[in-house]
Amino acid sequence: MQDAAAILDRVTDTRATVSPAARPSPPEAAGAAAPVPAPETEERRTAPVELLWDLVFVFAITQVTALLAHRASWSRFGQAMLILALMWWAWSAFVWAANAHPAQSRTLRNCLLAGTVLIFVSGLAVPRAFEGESLLFAASYAAVRFLHLAVYIDASRRGNAQRSAIVGFAVTVVIGMVLLLVGALLTGWGRTALWALAVAIDYAGPAWLTRERLRGLQAVAVAHFAERYGTFVIICLGESIVAVGVGIATVAAGAGTAARHFDAALVLSATLPVLVAVGMWWTYFDRTADAAQDRLRTHADPVLAAADAYSYLHLLIIAGIVIFAGGVKLVVHNSISAPMPDAGRLAMCGGTAVYLIGLAAFRLRILGEAGLERIGAALALLVLYLVSGGFPAWLVGVLIAAVLAVACAVEAAAGESPDVPASS
Repeated sequence: MQDAAAILDRVTDTRATVSPAARPSPPEAAGAAAPVPAPETEERRTAPVELLWDLVFVFAITQVTALLAHRASWSRFGQAMLILALMWWAWSAFVWAANAHPAQSRTLRNCLLAGTVLIFVSGLAVPRAFEGESLLFAASYAAVRFLHLAVYIDASRRGNAQRSAIVGFAVTVVIGMVLLLVGALLTGWGRTALWALAVAIDYAGPAWLTRERLRGLQAVAVAHFAERYGTFVIICLGESIVAVGVGIATVAAGAGTAARHFDAALVLSATLPVLVAVGMWWTYFDRTADAAQDRLRTHADPVLAAADAYSYLHLLIIAGIVIFAGGVKLVVHNSISAPMPDAGRLAMCGGTAVYLIGLAAFRLRILGEAGLERIGAALALLVLYLVSGGFPAWLVGVLIAAVLAVACAVEAAAGESPDVPASS
């Protein structure tokens, strides 16, 4: 228990250096706002209430993965990705708002606690969000987003965030949430279309419609900010491991059939997806996470760089892990000597490929380097899906893990520690 406590303390303990957002960055267009002065320069820790907030997203991501794996079809895939985009945006929005508050803020704590309950309710409704529980999902989710705006208004009152930037994206939040609630009252494609439009408008606010105002939104407490996004990557990787564990436990317990001992085949079918998850962890945390944090700390335009690289491009990283986890749910209980089901094979190969493409895009935006080994590995995985229809499942798992291992080896051999010029 002491070792576990020490590890947790190391994870939550940050050496938060506030980004140079406190000094003005050169505006790219007339009227670009100057950043808000940094609210604090002392060590910034992840607040315990933020860790509690993260826990409810473990459940939410589990529900999204279950939705993805429940019925293999393109329409179900689209629904799962739409729900994931909503969940991701709610979590990411609170990272930004929390970053503009001192860790001991009562407003932040109270709103996060209320949001934890509401997101849990949303998670409960996820499996039937496009059926009978649509209004419950939409109403509880919209309440979370309005709580986020309340946290930001309080940060503005304290002088830690710029009011004009908040008003700018608040308009798109309100429009998006109204569309979400109206869509919940419809059925079929009408609901899906309105929800997709709600997501598009909500995402477009800071990405495009209010981008210049966003530049001056707040100072970025870099270590806290980067740590929070790394935490979400771990949450999703944990869900892929949970998918393996639950599938294997079901088989071992003999659900619907005779119970099985943990023979070599069962152990191998459990080990291969976990090796892939380890490979994903390695590609993100071995070099990329620390290099990105260091780069953001000295970036000439930290708010826009953080918004692009973390809030937007990390959605590809997260989606890739969730798709992979959905594929694991589809295949882990099957015989490893038989070919994988096509949907499961596509999810495992394609999800890993999407993850690598997202990671390459993240590094390109924040570090300014292309990451061709990741793009090459993603293409190799797509080719693997196309040619592996008759391969035994164990061989497909081995090849996915091998592709990731080669990508990790190439990166390690290159000794990547990019020293790139400032970019906007």
